[in-house]
Amino acid sequence: MKLSVVIPCRNEALYIEECIEAIYVASLPDEVVLSVYVVDGMSDDGTREIIHQLKDSYPSLELIDNVKQLTPYAFNLGIYAKPCDYVQIIGARHIISSNYLLNNLKTLQNDSSIWCVGGKIENEYVNETGKVIALAMGTQLGMGIGNFRTLDQSGFTDTVTSPMYPYWVFEKIGFFDEELIRNQDDDFNYRVTKAGGKIFFDATISLKYYVRGNFEQLKRQFFQYGYWKVYVNKKHQAVTTIRQLVPPLFVAYLFLFVISFLFGIYIIGVGSLPFVIYLALVFYVSTELQKNNKELKLWDIFKTFPILHVSYGLGYLNGIWDFLVMKKQPSDKNKVMSR
Repeated sequence: MKLSVVIPCRNEALYIEECIEAIYVASLPDEVVLSVYVVDGMSDDGTREIIHQLKDSYPSLELIDNVKQLTPYAFNLGIYAKPCDYVQIIGARHIISSNYLLNNLKTLQNDSSIWCVGGKIENEYVNETGKVIALAMGTQLGMGIGNFRTLDQSGFTDTVTSPMYPYWVFEKIGFFDEELIRNQDDDFNYRVTKAGGKIFFDATISLKYYVRGNFEQLKRQFFQYGYWKVYVNKKHQAVTTIRQLVPPLFVAYLFLFVISFLFGIYIIGVGSLPFVIYLALVFYVSTELQKNNKELKLWDIFKTFPILHVSYGLGYLNGIWDFLVMKKQPSDKNKVMSR
């Protein structure tokens, strides 16, 4: 049995060694032939040198150049690299648990209706800002009900992170869409479910994820998530999840609320109710998070939620304007990754 592990990567010198070593110490049956492909977007921070050094210890480790420096190309280059039976995709900042690969293989082998499986994210913080962001992203208020980041029990879902697929899935529905700079995994997993496959979230396996520790990067990241989600929706002529509509509707409401100041105190009063409820929810969740994290400032936690929601919502509305109204192609500035 052949297993390919694909690691899309660019400028991850701080994390790539830990990521690779976790893969090679993970439990696997003796009959599994493991190949690991780091598909690197021409890193210039020392990442490539680290990989070359690790190849001395791990002969099945290979470095593949991703000259286009874009994630879907990295996925496909790694999947194309060598014929295999299963493909495991792991982010360069993801450090898998020792049972991750083994349990994924067992899940796919035991139930042919499952085409994709992945595990639980355990956030690791590079700084205090990263911890604040991770806490907010670990709540249903932050990420929405049903998002895989907030699940704590095994079950079926609409997408997972660091997924494993049987190789035949790619032969059946195609590879990752190389037009999608963001949301390529959402697009692919939507195609999985549309074709009749199931996606399984396994809470018994986990991966440590080094969260971004910068609010500006977070803003760009979630703006792009919203922007590219519309492109995915246009491609499939469908809204892939209901929860994606909440942030753009909230941002649209905020615009209308500001305009309501032109129409008198009664309209302002009625129009302010959703905003007041939102602020109360954010304040409540923020105070609950701070109870177990006394070292964090309440304001830093509080402001993270509007950053997540407004950035995504603005990106989504920008996507509607560009793709549905103006019939444009994705703008160049939204093809730049938030690294």
